[in-house]
Amino acid sequence: MKIRVAHSPDSDDAFMFYALANNKFGTGEFQFENILSDIETLNQKAMKGEYEVSAVSIHAYPFIADKYQMLSSGASMGDGYGPMLVSTKPHKVEDINDLKIAIPGKRTSAYLALSIFAGTFEYEVVPFDQIIQRVLDNEYEAGLIIHEGQLTYEKSGLYNIIDLGDWFKKKFNLPLPLGGNVIRKDLSLDVKKKVAYYLHKSISYSLEHRKEALDYALSFARGMDDKLADKFVGMYVNDWTLDYGTKGKEAIQLFLDLAFERNLLPARCKGEFIETPETV
Repeated sequence: MKIRVAHSPDSDDAFMFYALANNKFGTGEFQFENILSDIETLNQKAMKGEYEVSAVSIHAYPFIADKYQMLSSGASMGDGYGPMLVSTKPHKVEDINDLKIAIPGKRTSAYLALSIFAGTFEYEVVPFDQIIQRVLDNEYEAGLIIHEGQLTYEKSGLYNIIDLGDWFKKKFNLPLPLGGNVIRKDLSLDVKKKVAYYLHKSISYSLEHRKEALDYALSFARGMDDKLADKFVGMYVNDWTLDYGTKGKEAIQLFLDLAFERNLLPARCKGEFIETPETV
């Protein structure tokens, strides 16, 4: 049975799925196919239920909850760090509502987190890997950056207006939930459990064989040197990625509840998870 696993072409996702992509262990009756696409495209594809498994933004989950359940592994959590709003000038947070901001997508968790924090603001959607340059070119007064931009923006001479993961941690004492893996509901429970097991095993394998998985992930690192890529992978593939746990699930529910209470979601949404079995 072929299982398509769609994820972003980033070093952290590449690290996470290294073992599956390189056949490092047997996967029983399943053949896993890795499909790479940027996160906003994956969010849109998930609206149609296109792939059996997909990485998505947590913001997108309420819009696909009729088609997908969350897997308990594969999380990207910003534990005291996360998406940043940056600019060429040292603006204060009080300025945010007056700035024209480049955002990486309307269904990204970065956009939802900034909306929860700041309310309404002027924005345009820009491909995430173009945001820093277009802010530098003065097309936008500020840019909401994700992925490796969080570690490289200072080299471009940009100022950090707010780190949303830092804000969330200080305010709620929880990590900021950014992305996760989801699996299609129309699969049988047996299939979902087995897929959950193999995806978890892939993450665990990379964490246990860090150097070889990191060497593979470096080809997806977009200009980061080895040291920076290692740091970035460590930020987003860690114990939270192996399993949300009680705190991680609490963080997701709070994030979605805050969004609903601020009229940023059309309905209240409760996270529905497939737990990872210990064996198959």
